[in-house]
Amino acid sequence: MELQDEQLMRNRFLDLARRADQKGIVTFSNFLNQNELHLFHQVTADIRTAYRLSGGYEFAERQMIAFIPDALYYDWDFPVVCLLFRPVNPKFAEELTHRDILGALMHLGVDRSRIGDIKLDGQNYFIFCEEGVADYLLQNLTKVRHTLVTGDRSQAAKHSIQQKFELLEGIVSSVRLDGIVAFLVRKSRSQSVLLIQSQKVFVNERIITFNAYECKAGDVISIRGFGKYIYEGIGGETKKGRIKIALQKYI
Repeated sequence: MELQDEQLMRNRFLDLARRADQKGIVTFSNFLNQNELHLFHQVTADIRTAYRLSGGYEFAERQMIAFIPDALYYDWDFPVVCLLFRPVNPKFAEELTHRDILGALMHLGVDRSRIGDIKLDGQNYFIFCEEGVADYLLQNLTKVRHTLVTGDRSQAAKHSIQQKFELLEGIVSSVRLDGIVAFLVRKSRSQSVLLIQSQKVFVNERIITFNAYECKAGDVISIRGFGKYIYEGIGGETKKGRIKIALQKYI
């Protein structure tokens, strides 16, 4: 994203907050990726309006922001819909991937910012989207690669959509970010510093370029091209004084 686009995005957040206060209504962003969420966190100090984030389920990666005025006279909810698609003929269906589903959606001409997370569970394909595009997707998403599909609105809770994790345990010399990144990407500490300084590492949706940042239990660490993790904290020390750590990797 270019600097001019970044500033336009920051201004957009400020404008949504102002409109919420001036009109007394809840205003919403589109679905935001990690870079855009980082830009949002850069302007939160200038926002006096209350706000909430949601992607439709717990641990969602792509999230929407709601700006909430003080004097609100109505109940509201995020305009996020979960659609469930399945193969018309499960027996002959291909094994589809996240990229296959996303590609089919982009082929329909839907802006990426109106689509949230895509979750696959066997032959169940869950798509989180804005309310305004839900009917269009249900009518027009009929084929993914060579597989015919059919869809309907779904309540995510009914299908227990949950983020899956893999436990990772390791030993590091300290809980500095560069050491933990080096462990996660299986590279040298100097290579992990390059990743950090290249703005490819996020902690709690913010780009961190300070490689000596000390990770705290609960920090969500994302490394572009390598994955996303929840740092669980220290699990003790070895006889040589090195630190045992544990993380949960998003899978």
